[in-house]
Amino acid sequence: MVEPRMKTAGEKSECPESLLPMRKAFKGTFISAGGYHREDGNQAVAQNHTDLVTYGRLFLANPDLPRRFELDAPLNKYNRETFYIPDPVIGYTDYPFLETNVA
Repeated sequence: MVEPRMKTAGEKSECPESLLPMRKAFKGTFISAGGYHREDGNQAVAQNHTDLVTYGRLFLANPDLPRRFELDAPLNKYNRETFYIPDPVIGYTDYPFLETNVA
């Protein structure tokens, strides 16, 4: 389910209980999306608002996102202008990985 948490690009609108009626009615694994970052994604799982959280834009810009979350490392900023362009090199594949010497 996509939670309507974004007013505009980068501007969140908090509505943490908006999906709770669907969460309670659905008996399978519940996956939420909608502008989550590490902290609020963890909080949504901890408060049983969802089972899993997706991080679409963050994952595009950070191909090593789980490692960055684990280390609480800085994130690459995504470039929305390159999301839907035909160039196969720019946008989806040119974001840098975390330096291997960060630990």
